[in-house]
Amino acid sequence: MKQIKQRVKDKSLYDTIKQKLVSYEGRNLPGISAQANLDCFTWQIVDSIKRIKYVEVIRDREVSETCSDPQSTAFDPIKAASYYIKKGNIDEAFWLVFLATHFGKNKKSKWGLVKAVYSGLGDEILWDWNTVSQDPEGFREWLRINNADVKARGKVGNHRKYTSLSAINNNGTGAAVVSYVDWICQQENHEAFFNNILINETNPKVGFKKIYKSMDYVRSFGRMGKFDYLTMVGKLGLLNIQPDSVYMQGATGPFEGATKLFGGNPSRRELNRWLEDLENHLNLNFGMQVLEDAICNWNKNPGRYIYFGG
Repeated sequence: MKQIKQRVKDKSLYDTIKQKLVSYEGRNLPGISAQANLDCFTWQIVDSIKRIKYVEVIRDREVSETCSDPQSTAFDPIKAASYYIKKGNIDEAFWLVFLATHFGKNKKSKWGLVKAVYSGLGDEILWDWNTVSQDPEGFREWLRINNADVKARGKVGNHRKYTSLSAINNNGTGAAVVSYVDWICQQENHEAFFNNILINETNPKVGFKKIYKSMDYVRSFGRMGKFDYLTMVGKLGLLNIQPDSVYMQGATGPFEGATKLFGGNPSRRELNRWLEDLENHLNLNFGMQVLEDAICNWNKNPGRYIYFGG
């Protein structure tokens, strides 16, 4: 019943998006020529828009300090990032977004892995930015010793299902954290580092592209990890960036969905270009993330709407 009521509430947005899709003249969209497919794709876009708005609500409202306490059941790394932004602790906000992205939110264990690592398993050490940036190898050793206990606290999120919790593997969590610290600490702090990359850059999409390329430095962060980290940074207002592309190279679900949407046998480069044109037509905030998310979810069942809460 709650979902039905929500659908009624969202009907105006649905109608607007559907009209824009129907009026699109850039390319044929055979994947949504059937009414059921069009309806399903439109609702997936609506859901994607709402997920972005949810983060923006967190960004704009007052957040309780309790949300930043990894010992609390109310702990949430995204809300905690918003809390630290308001307190002026920008480094901690970026670090929490990194941890949230690296581990993801699992449907069952929620933010369990982030809590376990950030809190140092509730022992004497808090792996905040100040601590980990001064001793990244110390973090790696702590993770090696406590690896089994960390694993027992939860599982990674769906977007991070191939993430290794290993302290020693080249693409494990230990390597990811050490490389992230090394990446940022090329400058004094996060603010100085990103300012150096974005110097004199005022276009949010160009800025996103520059940082996306630079993030190749961070271990275990492929297309999806970089995309998720940077879009969250943008939505929280930590940087004035928005995705310029879906970054189809290396994508699976978005690639299959986009191919189904446009039809034929297009290259990944063509799909990137076609989606950029469609995004311009739809004119949505964080439009490339909206399309990336919606196409991936729509691809799972193109003719029957299913709500995805991730």
